[in-house]
Amino acid sequence: MTITELRKKFVEGSYTPTQAVEDYLAVINERDEDIHAFLEVYDDVRAAAEAATERYAKEGDAAPALLGMPIAVKNNILIKGKKATAASKMLENYTASYDATVIERMKKEGALFIGATNLDEFAMGASTENSAFGVTKNPHDTARVPGGSSGGSAAAVAMGAAVAALGTDTGGSVRQPAGFCGVVGYKPTYGAVSRYGLIAMGSSLDQAGVLSNSVADAETIFNAIAGNDPMDATTIQEDTYKLAPKKETYRIGVPRDFLGEGVDPDVMAVFEESIAALKAAGHEVVDVSLPLMKKGLAAYYIVMPGEVSSNLARYDGVRYGLHVDGANLLDDYLKTRAEGFGAEVKRRILLGTYVLSAGYYDAYYGKAEMAREMMRDELAEAYKDVDIIMTPTSPTPAFKIGEKSNPLSMYLADIFTVPINLTGVPAISIPTGTVERDGKQLPVGVQYIAPHGGDARLFDFGKRVYDNK
Repeated sequence: MTITELRKKFVEGSYTPTQAVEDYLAVINERDEDIHAFLEVYDDVRAAAEAATERYAKEGDAAPALLGMPIAVKNNILIKGKKATAASKMLENYTASYDATVIERMKKEGALFIGATNLDEFAMGASTENSAFGVTKNPHDTARVPGGSSGGSAAAVAMGAAVAALGTDTGGSVRQPAGFCGVVGYKPTYGAVSRYGLIAMGSSLDQAGVLSNSVADAETIFNAIAGNDPMDATTIQEDTYKLAPKKETYRIGVPRDFLGEGVDPDVMAVFEESIAALKAAGHEVVDVSLPLMKKGLAAYYIVMPGEVSSNLARYDGVRYGLHVDGANLLDDYLKTRAEGFGAEVKRRILLGTYVLSAGYYDAYYGKAEMAREMMRDELAEAYKDVDIIMTPTSPTPAFKIGEKSNPLSMYLADIFTVPINLTGVPAISIPTGTVERDGKQLPVGVQYIAPHGGDARLFDFGKRVYDNK
């Protein structure tokens, strides 16, 4: 069910948060041994559900928007008193000492946190195969990945183990798994949601996002967690961007030059069907040119590793997290980081350290930042002519576990999502159709992108094309 449907039942008393939690826990008990969406199921969720049930009996429809809603949380988002491992041996036993701002705000709205979901270690990956605690599987086909890095959150919602989930999106880590698992995935405008209490990967790229069963649910959670935060200097004010939130019909741009080759023919067929459906609904669809977006993947894999190498320098075996004794202080550092980090994390730290080094900073990192600024300008120019831009969420449906052993092949799965994080605009992945592989129907998502501050526009549009279809 959706949050809207659950809330209606909670208010009228035909169903309670206590019953809902028991039903969701039953799904976890039945399916998660195979799927492995969760790293931990919280033992205090039943007591919280009982308290929510009592509040509904007293407050009815006046209760907070998320009261009693069982939400799963990606395990790189801090919840006070709970383990926050980032799916890494480095933080295997780390317990959060404070709530992330998004958690604090959801608690005020009465949300229940049912458990911590699996992810690629430190959110580095596109398949949730890089977790130090095991692979998560796609509920639609357990031979395939759920996407990543928020694969655990996407799988939890897709298999019916939570009404919605929080994830983080650095280069598509909410939208791509949403596309693979057949749920809605929303990445807000950069700065619209506080990053305080998110375990940092790429500070100029990271955003907390939502995985849900409807666009309206994503909007409800976004409204609860968004807003300026004095603990995060990158958050923006509500009136930072002046943008008309709604229109009767939308003019939608399709960047044919960006799509190019490499998109699976079946995925492209679903995408073309989406265009036809939009035209039939009265929207105008036109081609737009975004040639610089092709440079997004190359720029991202310079900017992101550079920020990774800086952010992960704090895991040194001294202050917190894993510590491995060596012969001296330097040996402590070397052994701790060698044993604590997985292969993909090490790969990105090494690459990031290289591009930030004195001899190569201008040649690589500096040029990537220039390309990033040019991409922002290119998008801004495109939005003078269109209201929304659409692409496939991913060039392929979910791939098989172990299929992409080549890191470069894995990185290409994010080709349509990483430019969004580089430019800071909002985007949503909406389930649009399925393709058949090995006798299984695999979901396919379409990504819709709005200008900076266009979150309300995407919600309005998304509810029309998905929730009200």
